[in-house]
Amino acid sequence: QVRMVESGGASVQAGGSLRLSCAVSGYTVSGNLMGWFRQGPGKEREGVAAIARDGRTDYADFVKGRFTISRDSAKNTLYLQMSSLQPEDTAMYYCEIYKFNAPSYITLDHRDFVDWGQGTQVTVSS
Repeated sequence: QVRMVESGGASVQAGGSLRLSCAVSGYTVSGNLMGWFRQGPGKEREGVAAIARDGRTDYADFVKGRFTISRDSAKNTLYLQMSSLQPEDTAMYYCEIYKFNAPSYITLDHRDFVDWGQGTQVTVSS
């Protein structure tokens, strides 16, 4: 059974940094496309960053240059390094697994992903 535990969320001031972690069991983080998604109050879930099996990455325009997605195969953990945080980054953040087998495909469409964790809350104050 797949289990994903997100952590690292916190309340920070604008301009601050955080690193989110997603510890995964029952699934290999480097085995398929995985991503970070977020859902703000009253908003739809949106893609933030994704990393393909071959290591390629993709980012939503609103985080490019500020966020970095990575993974540690030895720890079977997915990360999201966030810097220059802004109040609009306030949301619950989830790590998710692509529903299909995709050796090199990359997408940020949340409808194609599934989450198994509870998320981690990021709150940015001005």
